[in-house]
Amino acid sequence: MVDCKPRSCGDCGAPLHGDDATPVRHQVAEIPPIEPVVTEYRLHECVCDRCGARTRGGLPKGVPTGSFGPRLTAILALLSGGCRLGKRTVQQLADQLFGLTISLGMICKLERRVAEALEQPIAHLGEYVRTQPVNIDETSWREHKSKSWLWVVVAPLATFFHIADRRTGQVAKSLLGEAYDQVATSDRHGAYNWIKHRQLCWSHLRRDFQAMVDRGGAGQPIGERLLSMSDALFIWWHRVRDGDLARSSFRTYVSILRGELTDALEAGMQCGCAKTARICKRLLKEEAHLWTFARLEGIEPTNNTGERAINVAVRYRKMSGGTDSEAGSRFVERVLSVVATCRQQGRDVLEYLTECLQAKLHQLEPPSLVPSREH
Repeated sequence: MVDCKPRSCGDCGAPLHGDDATPVRHQVAEIPPIEPVVTEYRLHECVCDRCGARTRGGLPKGVPTGSFGPRLTAILALLSGGCRLGKRTVQQLADQLFGLTISLGMICKLERRVAEALEQPIAHLGEYVRTQPVNIDETSWREHKSKSWLWVVVAPLATFFHIADRRTGQVAKSLLGEAYDQVATSDRHGAYNWIKHRQLCWSHLRRDFQAMVDRGGAGQPIGERLLSMSDALFIWWHRVRDGDLARSSFRTYVSILRGELTDALEAGMQCGCAKTARICKRLLKEEAHLWTFARLEGIEPTNNTGERAINVAVRYRKMSGGTDSEAGSRFVERVLSVVATCRQQGRDVLEYLTECLQAKLHQLEPPSLVPSREH
């Protein structure tokens, strides 16, 4: 703290003395030059007087065999995975911020080391999301110049990313478990048709309804009718969410709207527009999955949560072009899972990554990402 006191009166110039009980506070934040702490371990080799054999001392327990400690490794991994920076950019930042010379190959090696340290916590996280209501989504990815898919499963306090080579129901079953009995909110992708309790995303439905209008012709009146119904639904839902409408009243409104929507879909099947008729037929088949959110509290009518999570991966893919190997994919999916989950739980991402790497060095149990009862 630096006290800045006037020496003389600004009006008459008389000397001033004393303290101000409530001074105006002006704070300036600054970061001093960062200098890494380098510890040199000197491994001495001694010759036995008795037999002449040479024996060299070993590193103490918990000391990395490489040149980078847990926190530094965690920082570089966070820059690369969490901040989605390219390896050359990470290389430049290591030089400019820390005064460290690091090769691109070493950055890849450190990423693999981080992925290995996260293997167990991420596996447990994957088991946890199978027991929760989730939002699930997927987007295209590139692994070693081949098309792959990045999936995301978002639970209330956990997010799990996974890169797979397919976009099928089998992958969805491997993520959620074939016996999954919670509610999954998703778009209308067929990979999720096996899920027993499901909520279809009304935002996606509105896009389909708008497409009916935009195509014009016989399907346009059906699209306008369906859009109007969805407008009313969201007005009621927002009132329920804000506490201005009782859920019992909302369910009454929904029961009336449900009948009107069924009538509109049946009319759409006979409208003469092939695309509109096909969508209406499919929605009639899946009609029960449109209203899960009205029946169960805690379920949203849209998959916005899943889409927001997957957008992080979309930006990552656009900046990096994907991954060059399976090892790179494991790093991406695990770091993205850690960053998203720590943010949901209000945990420090850098501290968590550091603790996992320290646990790996000392052969200890890594800290868990599964939410505790305190959350």
